[in-house]
Amino acid sequence: MSAPDVIRSRRAFQIALERWYEKNHRKLPWRTQPSLYRTVVSEFMLQQTQVNTALPYFEAWMQQFPDFETLAAADEDTVVKAWEGLGYYRRARNLLALARAYVEADPKPETAAEWLELPGVGPYTAAAIASISHHEEIAVVDGNVVRILTRLLDDRTAYKDASQAARQLTSVANQLIGGAASPGDHNQAMMELGATVCTRGNPLCPLCPVQAHCRSRYSGEADLLPIFAKRTTTYREINRCWLEHEGRLLLQKAPSDSPRLAGLYELPEGRLLHVNYEKQPLILSKKRGIANELIEERIYALPGDTTVPGSPDLHWIELDQLDAITLSGPHRRWVEEILGARANTPQLFPRLTPGM
Repeated sequence: MSAPDVIRSRRAFQIALERWYEKNHRKLPWRTQPSLYRTVVSEFMLQQTQVNTALPYFEAWMQQFPDFETLAAADEDTVVKAWEGLGYYRRARNLLALARAYVEADPKPETAAEWLELPGVGPYTAAAIASISHHEEIAVVDGNVVRILTRLLDDRTAYKDASQAARQLTSVANQLIGGAASPGDHNQAMMELGATVCTRGNPLCPLCPVQAHCRSRYSGEADLLPIFAKRTTTYREINRCWLEHEGRLLLQKAPSDSPRLAGLYELPEGRLLHVNYEKQPLILSKKRGIANELIEERIYALPGDTTVPGSPDLHWIELDQLDAITLSGPHRRWVEEILGARANTPQLFPRLTPGM
């Protein structure tokens, strides 16, 4: 795929984008105090996480792990605990593995191809690090950039998903970055434009610095792009239990080989307890989406004297030690919500623990 109309005026496109970015970019901590390490950490945190969500975690992370060496020396449990609430915990483990590999590397990676060899680094992250920190002329293509490019080209292709669109549009993105005064600023400007102006559903076309180069602006259908094939949503139910006894809460710990939640705690699934939990009070029901799954999780309160079968996955945790362990983000919120409800309306929890 090519972008002939845009490419013929590529330098004009770049200048307009650069001037807009210089005046309008958000003053984010990895931009105001740039370094290779801060770029790497921010790119990992921003994978599947919104900027506003990541900001407090980034600041706390930099206090606890200010450089590659400090992070590399940390143990995995400490690193994962610092990541708690950001989700997709494999990113934390990959970032730890990357720090250890980087500290040992000689020579250090600089090009995108070299960064791709490190744990957790895909084409997008490699391009971001190499362009921002090492000034390599290579484009990043994330969801924001896909959105901009499909609108610039008025591209009506029905892509299977964002990953396919990114692969198909990488050549166009690389043409657009060619000859840019600062490849890193160009990439950040493209991402910033997609995040703040060329937004999903309601693009602010009159405010766009490159509107003169955009074909879909003239069709009036920029908000319809990009087009993705409709995905089938799968519905899944998970029944969980709340079991408290003598100041302890029963939790389920994911095994070390779990692909997403290794070592993290959650409220236990009912199937592990071998009880008729559905005859007990339903105290919380939550729905959440992960990829193309819609998951409903129901939490039932069990009597405090419920017999707990022996299982390496089940652990009693003191209530005053809950902050010391790493709960998955949703379950941390749910546990706090249930504890709050129990404190405020104890009549809703009549059978949790004898004598409570």
